[in-house]
Amino acid sequence: MRLDKYLKVSRIIKRRTVAKEACDGGRVSINAKVARAGAEVKTGDVLEIRFGTRVGRYEVTEVKEVVRKEDAAAMYRVLSEDAETARERGEE
Repeated sequence: MRLDKYLKVSRIIKRRTVAKEACDGGRVSINAKVARAGAEVKTGDVLEIRFGTRVGRYEVTEVKEVVRKEDAAAMYRVLSEDAETARERGEE
């Protein structure tokens, strides 16, 4: 699956256009390599997303074309997020 679509379907990033812009801006990497929006995402890949001072690292646990909102979080495992990101999600 394309990286920008995965980010949208998994709801790591809410909109595909924003995901595409992040990828094209060099702020998303797969397995420590900067990735474009069309890069293929596979189970086991580690994604790193940088938005300003926030950095999130996620492991891809499954790839699905369509997923319900309630099940989207099962598509990835959070490896690390900085404090600002965790606060925004209400995890602190």
